[in-house]
Amino acid sequence: MRGFIEKVEKNEHLHYEEMVEASRLMFNEATELQQIANFLIALSKKGETTNEIAALATVMKSFALKLNEPVGSYMDNCGTGGDGLNSFNISTTSAFVLAGAGATIVKHGNRKISSAAGSSDVLEALGIDSSIDIGSSMDLLAREGLTFLYAPNVHPRLKRIGLVRKQIGKPTIFNLIGPLTNPVALKSQYTGINRPNFTIEYATVLQMLGRERAIVVCGAEGMDEASLAGKSEFVLVDKGDLIPFTLTPEDVGLTYAPISAIQGGDAQENATIMRTVLQGNRSAYFDSVIFNAGVGFFANGMVSNIPEGVKLATDSILSGKALEKLEAVITYSNESRKKEVV
Repeated sequence: MRGFIEKVEKNEHLHYEEMVEASRLMFNEATELQQIANFLIALSKKGETTNEIAALATVMKSFALKLNEPVGSYMDNCGTGGDGLNSFNISTTSAFVLAGAGATIVKHGNRKISSAAGSSDVLEALGIDSSIDIGSSMDLLAREGLTFLYAPNVHPRLKRIGLVRKQIGKPTIFNLIGPLTNPVALKSQYTGINRPNFTIEYATVLQMLGRERAIVVCGAEGMDEASLAGKSEFVLVDKGDLIPFTLTPEDVGLTYAPISAIQGGDAQENATIMRTVLQGNRSAYFDSVIFNAGVGFFANGMVSNIPEGVKLATDSILSGKALEKLEAVITYSNESRKKEVV
């Protein structure tokens, strides 16, 4: 590992094969945690490349548990996090909106690493058990067309890496690969990053990993979601093509709102915001969700344009279907917990 650290510290990029080897060393129990930390910090300072990201994602996915998911056409809408803007859990809320309108969602997520409340934190605040066993998680997917995969449950070798990431306390390449390492084979994907000048590169990684259709977004102020606070940069991956485009909230029939209008708090506060949105209360929180879910529907191929997607997202909430999906997942989680006790 020392040789790779030294090369990266010299501002030299690793070739794909080199990064595969370095990645395997990171997941090796014999590798010292401090060496892993030094490597991650050096990569972050240098700036990660498409080859480095794709190689690490491929190695990490190869070590993931085999889930034996039911046959289906699956989508993930998790973002990289790490934008430091303290927004509420937009993509987690959007997952219920997407599923409420018929998209089949397998959302990959984690606890907070560099944010106030991660996806798994807010789900637990809602009463959804993140420690649900894999069999039950796949049963939930078959029943409801929606499930949440807690990354440490499906990536057992992440435990030591998690300790290092908490020690570093800042975004690393592992933030970038979170959305790329869902163990389920995804047909489509909608993901956000906090690097406005990296959307094409990230879309290229998705292409390298075999996504048929996907959208990458970086919102105003580096938000890892489509933003109401200005212009968002997107790249559509469609059958091998990479198509950049931009959108403002006004372009999809929504109104401007500053980042401060969608800020969240701890897991319990964010759970309350999520419920308020899914109950149909109009606000900047609501508009952020329908904007992002609308892009998600377009990435999934369920609509022909994003304004249509925003309308479908609005209907999913106002019809009560998105909230019904939340309640169904909570009920299933409670029943699973009772079975475990018995």
